[in-house]
Amino acid sequence: MTELENTEIEPISEESEDSYSNDDIYNITSWGADLSFRELITMYDEEELIKPELQRHYIWDKVEASRFVESLLLGLPVPSIFLANTSEDQKLIVDGYQRIMTVYDFVKGIWSKDGRVFKLFNSDKLNKRWRGKSFGELSSAEQRKIRSTTIHAIIFDQKKSEASDTSLYQIFERINTGGRALGAQEIRNCVYQGNLNSLLIEMNKDESWRHFVGKDVDSRMRDIEFILRFLALNTEKIKNVPKGNNSLKKLLNEYMGCKTNNTDDAINIQRAAFTSTIEFIKDNIGNSAFYNIVEGEPGKIRKRFYPTIFDALMVATAIALEKLGAGIPTDNLEAKRLDVLQNESFRKYISEGTMQTESIHGRVSLLLEGLYGIQYI
Repeated sequence: MTELENTEIEPISEESEDSYSNDDIYNITSWGADLSFRELITMYDEEELIKPELQRHYIWDKVEASRFVESLLLGLPVPSIFLANTSEDQKLIVDGYQRIMTVYDFVKGIWSKDGRVFKLFNSDKLNKRWRGKSFGELSSAEQRKIRSTTIHAIIFDQKKSEASDTSLYQIFERINTGGRALGAQEIRNCVYQGNLNSLLIEMNKDESWRHFVGKDVDSRMRDIEFILRFLALNTEKIKNVPKGNNSLKKLLNEYMGCKTNNTDDAINIQRAAFTSTIEFIKDNIGNSAFYNIVEGEPGKIRKRFYPTIFDALMVATAIALEKLGAGIPTDNLEAKRLDVLQNESFRKYISEGTMQTESIHGRVSLLLEGLYGIQYI
């Protein structure tokens, strides 16, 4: 199987356009500070300055990195970085990772992208004074200039708030200025540090899960977001949400930010629910479990990962495992699943108003009854 980046995922238009704003954003204060690269390097070495647990890979090429170093040597202004205070009195890099790590690697002498000596790119794209030079080959004055150059940092502090505060996520989403915009789960990985974030990274390596999404983890963290999607919908709370449209982003943000979901007991429960459910589906439904059928050709599988089929089947199976235990039926589950996929109401629930409360409950209910013979609510 291929990496999820190369796997076709059925687009859900309302989810790709999903955004929200609420009063949580008032829980953030911010201020500016000018920090030298000497300070930033020391802070990083002493673990006062930290990157997210699963930071996206360093993506600048040697030309981009070299031109940034050249900008510092020329005394040109550089964009601000954004940092966030954590509960452990550290500063989390919200935006500016590429800039900070470029200078860190250059001063330390090794480019982390390839593990080799960091020499500036040797081409006419750089001033000839610095082409092909390492930090150690610069003059003392040039070395001091790089270390002493200051970069403006905007520092955010999140006030004490309710367990499900989403303010920092909203700030992160709005101010991220990297060359490649972060996806929603990449932002959550940066913002919601803790036991649940670590659990998601761990469960993403589960052998049964990788069977469906490919052996290589997705660099945009969409595979992790699908696991979170299951956890957030597989709760008693979701049964009681008011009727109407729900923001998927907000739902997932609140779930990750909720302190009760990060306790040791909650972590064990969530791990057990995911691993038992995905293993059961792999063993008893098979490779096409999260695929749809081709409209008008019910016997033909459309080989695209379908997010709303995924969440409905996962939640329905988790409920059945909890209620029926070893007595859960296993015969002809794929045939039963295909029958449900032909149901006109089900097709509507997975494609229209997918985060409407009625659609969430409807698609779970039809699969739960069609495959396992029990009622949802």
